[in-house]
Amino acid sequence: MTTLPRKNIMDLFIDGARRGFTIATTSLLPNVVMAFVIIQALKVTGLLDIVGKVCEPIMALWGLPGVAATVLLASVMSMGGGVGVCASLVVAGTISCHDATVLLPAIYLIGNPVQNTGRCLGTAGVNPKYYPYIITVCIVNALLSLWVMQLLF
Repeated sequence: MTTLPRKNIMDLFIDGARRGFTIATTSLLPNVVMAFVIIQALKVTGLLDIVGKVCEPIMALWGLPGVAATVLLASVMSMGGGVGVCASLVVAGTISCHDATVLLPAIYLIGNPVQNTGRCLGTAGVNPKYYPYIITVCIVNALLSLWVMQLLF
């Protein structure tokens, strides 16, 4: 029986920190920066106001402004992007901190199904005919969480 050499706690910490830094700089940071750029582009072109007006009646069901729909749409593509859009809207004063608090669980419950479909479901051998159902469950859970958060806050 071969035993692996034991690493001390500092070596384990450094290895974990390196991996975490790599994930942050290659996966999370680009998504957040992309979200800030998209929101700025939508603002400059006036499309953010249009999205807000079009989605206002729907988002009113959850007591949120229409532009909050952009957070949910970004979350479908990327969780980090959804967080970035949400942060950008809060910084701009377009949505309140309360709105962001209500939206955050939904961002994570949507769970970026577009990326997960290829990365997780495809590699796990899940039959593609189930993809729409899995994505629908994510979205329904996220929308239900908006009501729960409004009740709690």
